Amino acid sequence: MKNTNTAYLLLITLVSAMGGLLFGYDWVVIGGAKIFYEPFFGIEGSAALRGWAMSSALIGCLVGALLAGAWSDRYGRKKMLIIASVLFTISAYGTGAVNNFTWFIIYRILGGFGIGIASNISPIYIAEVSPASVRGRFVSLNQLTVVLGILSAQLVNWRIGEHYMPDANVLSDIGINWAWRWMFWAELVPAILFFILSFMIPESPRWMAINQQEEKARKIFARIGGEDNAQAEMEEIKKLSQTKEQFDWKALLQPNVRNVLVIGIVLAVFQQWCGINVIFNYAHEIFSAAGYAVSDVLMNIVVTGITNVIFTFVAIFTVDRWGRRGLMLFGSSGLAVIYLVMGACYFMGVSGWPMLLLVVLAIACYAMSLAPVVWVVLSEIFPVRIRGAAMAVSTFFLWAACFLLTYTFPLLNEYLKASGTFWVYGGICLAGFLFIRFRLPETKGKSLEEIEKELTK
Repeated sequence: MKNTNTAYLLLITLVSAMGGLLFGYDWVVIGGAKIFYEPFFGIEGSAALRGWAMSSALIGCLVGALLAGAWSDRYGRKKMLIIASVLFTISAYGTGAVNNFTWFIIYRILGGFGIGIASNISPIYIAEVSPASVRGRFVSLNQLTVVLGILSAQLVNWRIGEHYMPDANVLSDIGINWAWRWMFWAELVPAILFFILSFMIPESPRWMAINQQEEKARKIFARIGGEDNAQAEMEEIKKLSQTKEQFDWKALLQPNVRNVLVIGIVLAVFQQWCGINVIFNYAHEIFSAAGYAVSDVLMNIVVTGITNVIFTFVAIFTVDRWGRRGLMLFGSSGLAVIYLVMGACYFMGVSGWPMLLLVVLAIACYAMSLAPVVWVVLSEIFPVRIRGAAMAVSTFFLWAACFLLTYTFPLLNEYLKASGTFWVYGGICLAGFLFIRFRLPETKGKSLEEIEKELTK
């Protein structure tokens, strides 16, 4: 839009997207820290405890995602972002300070609660403040901050790991005692900054407009896109508000809403079951199976993180040009082919740089398609009065799918080996491609109100 106040929109978007940065950092930091905290807590010999340490945050994610939507519909998006920042701060400090495994798990769950809230509310907030012509690009900024958070955690893990491991293949006692603590404590810097800045952004104008704060909403819309934009936005919201009843949970089961909710749930589950997150959570196992030594794993992880960032920029500059549907079809089909080849390489015993190249290609494909675009679509497709709750349900299923993915990878890897495991993920990507091809409409360039009319008619 010609009259868009891009600087102001970018400012409030980036503050909200700090939830994504912390989401990415908190989600990935444990992968590098596990080398050190597992011997500290004496859990190396227990697969169950190792898996519980890795996946416990997902319990908090499930609860946070489910509650955040309804709470944000009632109390506002901004308040939930502030709560998420508090949870990240407490979790970052507490996880690094404990000497007891039970308390380690408690603080991880608390951090997961923050992830669940941030992953739900940040994209909703950005979608609700962004004009239709640039909404995809700005919502994708949330995914950019997620991958920057992931890369930050990978770099921090790598540098701290190098500092506490003079001999790259030998763990020192001081490293076991302190390295993992500093990896978690590093999160305090962005967490505290997020807390401070969250007080400085406005409430979502769309939320204010449907909660009897029309004048405040109009002022925010005008500041973002000018008076004409404010007038148009307010009229669209008013028309829809006149035809909608006050939300209750039963509204999610109404036929015109249920169909949209099914699309949201399937896309959320597919984003996880496409398999990419196992590369971030189980990089050591994946690269070890590809013939890499311990000393190379953390560096390889940084390479994947850099790839993730670069191709997220590709998504930002293409999502409003190529469209959501086209990018997701490209991503699902591309991953299916790459996993087929990866499985064949594992089966034939291929090792070294060809496997790293395939991992990088998979991450590049995911980063420019399914990773950001699913969040864009989820932030767009739900009716305004139930957007928070419907997003909560979808995000709940996303984290439930993530929990199953994280929990089942070691089992699949043991019984099917790496080759069979990636062939399974390839089959899931093919199924996702077919669902997107036949069920997902294009939402590029349409206002949220236009999308609502189209999908709920």
